[in-house]
Amino acid sequence: MSDLEDDETPQLSAHALAALQEFYAEKKQQIDPGKDDKYNIGIIEENWQLSQFWYSQETALRLAQEATAAVGEGGRIACVSAPSVYQKLREMCREDFSVYIFEYDKRFAMYGEEFIFYDYNNPLDLPERIAAHSFDIVIADPPYLSEECLRKTSETIKYLTQGKILLCTGAVMEEQAAELLGVKMCTFIPKHTRNLANEFRCYVNYDSGLDCLI
Repeated sequence: MSDLEDDETPQLSAHALAALQEFYAEKKQQIDPGKDDKYNIGIIEENWQLSQFWYSQETALRLAQEATAAVGEGGRIACVSAPSVYQKLREMCREDFSVYIFEYDKRFAMYGEEFIFYDYNNPLDLPERIAAHSFDIVIADPPYLSEECLRKTSETIKYLTQGKILLCTGAVMEEQAAELLGVKMCTFIPKHTRNLANEFRCYVNYDSGLDCLI
């Protein structure tokens, strides 16, 4: 009887078995990516329900370079709802600055102590270890193009920054951004890995390299 049962046990073909092993390997990498891949933009997939749209490699690099130039050696950078910039900063493998990622999406908890859970609906609900005005620059990309979202995110930005602000949001938010944060639109136009329906721009409140064409 046992021999008959063994004969009837379904067996995967070599091709199907290889495909299954590849699937599990990809899943494992998403959960525990290797050191070399950990900070790649796209290692965590966009979740459109959370209004997530990652920057292009070129834009993320430009914003990361802008941030490091603005803070200098030993500077502290806060990335608020801007994970692509955080990833690019860490991919640069520089140790002369510190950087934190403030994110609602807990998948980014893979970055350990540099991950700070953040919900813009509770803009000042932050861990005690995050002191007021403890960052040289805040890079923020509010997830929604609404006055409410920008206003609440602005509370977080003003709490975190010592002064410098780099805001990325829609061109339609220019007036509100100037009113809430005192920022002006830059000539640099950020790009995303996917085309967005709304025109996207960067805004700063300091003399920035984002107004220099390169």
